Amino acid sequence: MIRVASYNIHKGIGTDRKLDPARICRALAQLDADVVTLQEADKRFGARQSVLPEKLLAEAGYEAAALHIRPGGMGWHGNAVLVRKGHQVRSARPLDLPTLEPRGAVLAEVEIDGQPLRVVGMHLDLSGLWRRRQVRCVIAHLDRCTEAMPTVLMGDLNQWSERGCLSEFTGHRHFRLLDTPKSFHSRRPVTRLDRIIASHELQCDGCGTLDDVALRAGSDHLPVWADLKLHNR
Repeated sequence: MIRVASYNIHKGIGTDRKLDPARICRALAQLDADVVTLQEADKRFGARQSVLPEKLLAEAGYEAAALHIRPGGMGWHGNAVLVRKGHQVRSARPLDLPTLEPRGAVLAEVEIDGQPLRVVGMHLDLSGLWRRRQVRCVIAHLDRCTEAMPTVLMGDLNQWSERGCLSEFTGHRHFRLLDTPKSFHSRRPVTRLDRIIASHELQCDGCGTLDDVALRAGSDHLPVWADLKLHNR
């Protein structure tokens, strides 16, 4: 079983308006995922340093997949991939997307207990037209990958309805949307902005979010997780 999760951490600023990276890391520890995609993981201005100190991440049991973009930064336009210690990161790279806003995506290929997994983390545009273009671009990146591999796409899609850019995934022969819980706003979730999409060879054994109410205040989004396994295992 592989647990994957996605979390828009809002640059570490909670619903109480407090900057508290330690609270985010406690939430990550409670999620106990093998792979996590983060959104808004870097500061927006200046040197765009990581919001989460490496020491706190390590204490939570994670390390960031190295993208080698800027010293002290974790992600690409705030998108980052965390893996549980002991898992191997084969490769990681940013994906350029067509965009009006500073948005992007990252792709990592990891190995979890001998099982390869391709992971895409993304934070899509506020414009519906641009979201569709971005999803098509992500899928085109995946179609160009030479090695077939179970694939999970996760992130804050900024899609309020069940249509729009989501139809780009549901209309693709390889992917399906998982039934993740409502995640925004964390104080009173009304919609599923944060989604997990899996390739068809992966079976979902359950989805959820944080149990600890205090940790839910760490961001305006709730994290979402899914437990996955290959159909033939």
